[in-house]
Amino acid sequence: FVSWKKIVEANKVNWKSIERLRMIFFSSVIVSIMSILYFLPRITIPLGISYLFFLILRPLIPWLRKLGVKEGWASLLVVLVSLFVVIYPIVKIAPVIGSEADRFEYYVPKIEVYLRTNYEVIQVEVKERTGFDIGDKLLIGVLTSAKNGAQALLLNLPKLLGSVVEWFFIIPLFLYFFLKDGRGIRDGLLKIVPNSIFEKYYNLTYQFNRKLGDYIFAKFIEATIIGTLITVGLLAFDVRFSIILGLIAALTNIIPYAGPVIGAIPGIIFGLVEYGAGSPTFGALVAVYMIANVIDLALVFPILVSKLVDLHPAVVVISVILGSQFMGMGGMIISIPVAAAFKLILSEVYKELFVAGRRL
Repeated sequence: FVSWKKIVEANKVNWKSIERLRMIFFSSVIVSIMSILYFLPRITIPLGISYLFFLILRPLIPWLRKLGVKEGWASLLVVLVSLFVVIYPIVKIAPVIGSEADRFEYYVPKIEVYLRTNYEVIQVEVKERTGFDIGDKLLIGVLTSAKNGAQALLLNLPKLLGSVVEWFFIIPLFLYFFLKDGRGIRDGLLKIVPNSIFEKYYNLTYQFNRKLGDYIFAKFIEATIIGTLITVGLLAFDVRFSIILGLIAALTNIIPYAGPVIGAIPGIIFGLVEYGAGSPTFGALVAVYMIANVIDLALVFPILVSKLVDLHPAVVVISVILGSQFMGMGGMIISIPVAAAFKLILSEVYKELFVAGRRL
């Protein structure tokens, strides 16, 4: 009996040692992967975009396999159809956007003159009523920031276009391999997960991937709906640059809470400059933005997005600010699913440390 007890204790020690080594190896692999992704943004960005598309499109693969399509061909079919859905509208709308962009260049000096003139009026009124001189620093700062931003965009445009062309070839390739070999990649990573955290790791990654895919898809649908509503509304009132303004509203709508406000600013400024504050067209323009955002807040966001996020509004705002601070616009977009992932992890840690501890 004594010898059998020693054997059991020795096996326990060996098992703990092996489990500790597996934990060290697994942690090293995760840290190495994260380090590579951090230091190689040229690979990380298209890889991340491909992974997001994979999370959205992967439910189509089992459906196609049920129809008798082999996995490799099903993956290729999904990639080709996705390329068509993305590229066809761009090809159709690109000439219109290019034409509107060329015309918009002539309005930039007009907008600057309008801002300077009205700022002087506000400056005089503030000084007459309060005796405080707000000075020109605010206006100069805004105009300088806008000019510097435009210059930086023009200087980096060749590099950006080169990256887009590169992504055009890399992203479909990554997406194909994710769709075709995603299960094998997942199983290979699961093989090195220590037994002590296997169930928790599997549960967390499953929930995170599901929430991330659903969230990105929901935000894409939401942005498409809002962009379409604003574009159609502005076209109905014969507002110039309707397509560009609708596209800006759609892209900025991806940013939680602040996106609709940011997307409305260019349209309102243009309406003030072109039509004047008291004109019926400007009133109609403001009404279009207000109606679209009310529909978004009252119907689209609660139905599509809020149920997926399940975060307190204060947490959402703080997450967006932190995402902007560390990763700019991209950080603002992914801040919500990342915050949701942290909530899942903290929830599991709480259950392990407190709930399980109370049971013991």
